[in-house]
Order: sequence, then C-alpha cells, then structure tokens
Amino acid sequence: MAEVQQLRVEETVDATVKNVERENIRKMQGLMFWCSAGCCEDNQASMQQVHQCIERCHAPLAQAQALVTSEMEKFQDRLARCTMDCSDKARDAMGAGNKELHVKRQLDSCVAKCVDDHMHLIPMMTKKMKESLSSIGK
Repeated sequence: MAEVQQLRVEETVDATVKNVERENIRKMQGLMFWCSAGCCEDNQASMQQVHQCIERCHAPLAQAQALVTSEMEKFQDRLARCTMDCSDKARDAMGAGNKELHVKRQLDSCVAKCVDDHMHLIPMMTKKMKESLSSIGK
C-alpha cells in the first residue's frame, strides 16, 4: 500500500515539475541563451566583461531553479515528517501488544491520509511557485 501512495505522489510531483519547467523555466532558459549570445557579440568588451554579462544573464534562471528546488524539498520534508509520525505511532502500537496486521492497517491508513493531505497542497504550491517565477528577472 505504501508503494502505491509513494508512486501516486511521485507521479503528481513529476507532472507538476514538468508543467513548471515547460510553462516557466523553458522561457527563462531561452531568454538566458539570447542574452548570453548578445554578450558575446560585443567585440569591444573584455573577456571579463563578457563573462560578467553572461553571469548576469544566467542569474534569473539560477534563481528560478533554486526556487523550484527549495519548494520541492519543503514539500518532501513535510510529507516525510508526516509519514515518520505514522511510523512512530505504529512502532508504539506494536510495543503496546497490538496485532501486527492491525498495526499495519493503521500504518497504511495513516500514510494514505498523509499523502491525501499533501496532495491537496500541490496546486497551491504550484501557484505560489509560478507567481514567484513570474516576478524573477523583472
């Protein structure tokens, strides 16, 4: 059961990241490459000036990628804390003499609730990411 829940989260998060990449990051990558190419066209610029220009072009994309990575890590940490709490409760229940099958069912139910609760957070998290990404570089 836990494997099914994990797969469900992975597929949804993967689809979210692909959507953000396609709708936001990809455009930023294109702008970064155009900007960098423009830096290289300045024949009067020194090598250091060209390098600094390219770094300025790359900064918004790096900031965007860091933002997406940070949001995904926060989501994963929250979900991990929830499922760890489920594991602790199951361990405590086993120590209290409950039957293994009963404890496993409780664990599966608890993990499923964690996943359901966190799946509901994904649309809000995606909206927040997209809003933050649209303000980068402006």
